[in-house]
Amino acid sequence: MFRRHILPALAVLMLLTLPAAGQERVVLTAADGVPVTADVYAGPDAGAPWIVLAHMAGASRGEYREIAPRLNRLGYNAVALDQRSGSGFAGIPNETAAAGRARGMRQDYVSAIPDIEAGIAYARSRTGGPVLLWGSSYSAALALWLAGEYPTLVEGVVAVSPGEYLAGHSVVDAAPGIAVPLLIVSPPDEVAQWRPIYEAVPHDRKAHFSPDRGGRHGSSALVPSLSPGSEACWRAVETFLARYFGH
Repeated sequence: MFRRHILPALAVLMLLTLPAAGQERVVLTAADGVPVTADVYAGPDAGAPWIVLAHMAGASRGEYREIAPRLNRLGYNAVALDQRSGSGFAGIPNETAAAGRARGMRQDYVSAIPDIEAGIAYARSRTGGPVLLWGSSYSAALALWLAGEYPTLVEGVVAVSPGEYLAGHSVVDAAPGIAVPLLIVSPPDEVAQWRPIYEAVPHDRKAHFSPDRGGRHGSSALVPSLSPGSEACWRAVETFLARYFGH
């Protein structure tokens, strides 16, 4: 049973400047004490919306090394998380997963919820404006489930390649509670796995997109070097963000 009041007080344990322009490495503390490593991509407008970026299975915050800077160029701030369920991506190891293993913590998909909570709390500490949650594959399922169970947790959701990936937690059952703008992106061959979830969302501030060609599972769908349909996916993301969170 998860807490109804998630978003605990959050301590930033470490702040190190990375070589990438405008990027910082932070280590946050999850509610159960696990250190959560994240990369912060803060743009010039501190009041602009913040987007919390959660990675896919077996990955790390490196999944967003090309995506987050583009979000900055669009005028958004972002924080890309390492969750305890993952390993690495693009040569960037998952430090939260290593810390969780060292503490004997479970590393299934649902166990990553405290790490996402920590990222949302960090974003809240940086702005009084909107905070969005962007998930990839299993974390897209978590983003939808969290938005349904806790309707005021975030102001918007981008879910890339979601599905019923959460043992003991039905995303379609949580979907009627989603009250915020929602975008789902996936390759065409994945539509059937998220269509019932999408249809269960009761409002009309929702959209979905699948590219006519190419496409890739997870947020890599927006990385040009990995997915030939990336620009079409970006147009869908940009349209959604501008419609509901333009500033």
